[in-house]
Amino acid sequence: MIQQTREAGKRPPSSAAAIGWNAGQFVIAALGLVVVIGLMWLGFLYLRGTKTASIANALIAIIWGVGGVAALITVTNLLIESLPNIWRGRLLPFLFFLPGVGILFLFLTIPTLITLYQSFYNSDSSEFVGLQNYIATFTDRSMLESFRNNLIWLFLGTGFCVGFGLLIAVLADRSKFEVVAKAIIFLPMAISLVGASVIWRFMYAYAPADQPQIGVQNALLAAFGIPPQSWLTLQPWNNLFLVVVMIWGSTGFCMVLFSSALKGVPADLLEAARVDGATEVQAFFRIIIPYIQGTILTVTTTTAIGTLKIFDVVYVMTGGQYGTSVVGTEFYRQFFTNRNFGYGAAIAIVLFIAISPVLVYNLRQLQSQEGF
Repeated sequence: MIQQTREAGKRPPSSAAAIGWNAGQFVIAALGLVVVIGLMWLGFLYLRGTKTASIANALIAIIWGVGGVAALITVTNLLIESLPNIWRGRLLPFLFFLPGVGILFLFLTIPTLITLYQSFYNSDSSEFVGLQNYIATFTDRSMLESFRNNLIWLFLGTGFCVGFGLLIAVLADRSKFEVVAKAIIFLPMAISLVGASVIWRFMYAYAPADQPQIGVQNALLAAFGIPPQSWLTLQPWNNLFLVVVMIWGSTGFCMVLFSSALKGVPADLLEAARVDGATEVQAFFRIIIPYIQGTILTVTTTTAIGTLKIFDVVYVMTGGQYGTSVVGTEFYRQFFTNRNFGYGAAIAIVLFIAISPVLVYNLRQLQSQEGF
């Protein structure tokens, strides 16, 4: 009898509770899921039918959007938690990464595919034209000018941002006023490049020589008796004046990342190099640079991506006129101003292809550094 009791105790339980199945929670969660989906659909219909904007509609939209998504995830989680253990372990990870992947697919992948489709059609997407839009992209004079300007932004903008950021990070790291110096350099990052462009438009403002100069640059020239210059129309140097805006606004970003990397360089390694007779310049190029090489590559590629898709600075300051047009402004002009959807889509795809290799390289660098 005792032996039979022990064998019965060793038998694996076969009840629903033993395998993690909770029928009551499953039914409640399933009903809750139906209710939440129904309420979200009704909210969508209501918001789509509203013709005027009001505070009440704004509150409903916030509750419908944020609260609806939170409720949807909550009841879905309860539904998965009520399933057997084997299914719970398989489905639960999808609950947390599928919404993000779905949003990326909805707002990035699908628009990219639609843009690619449009690039093979004419201006109103009514006639298939093959590769004509892409041929025009690489033969049109304005586009060739845009490619030239993008190269200026790529090499000068990236080079000076990274170079100044690294130099300031090294100098500030050895200064007693490190915090103050870094705060001053990083301050332009507190505003967007659009705001920085507005500020620098006043810096470059031009007025005839017989009128008061409100631009800082021309006011300095006038103080020394030099005629004022129309900086933003002075071709081809106006492209360099626009690049200065990005350098001013983005150097702080590079400086912060380089400063963080410099903190990771072992102090005893630098001290040993100095004891062996190495100068500060030798220690910088032979120890510091190799040690933070991964950070330098990551910052450089990230800044390069920003220069390749630059738009806001050029659009705010010159609108792409006076020989300053870049690929981003040319796309905007063709797609939204000229309503040439096929040509504009082709420009967007070319820009996407140009950025992709740099982006892939950047992701591989982050992966090699276990950044994600």
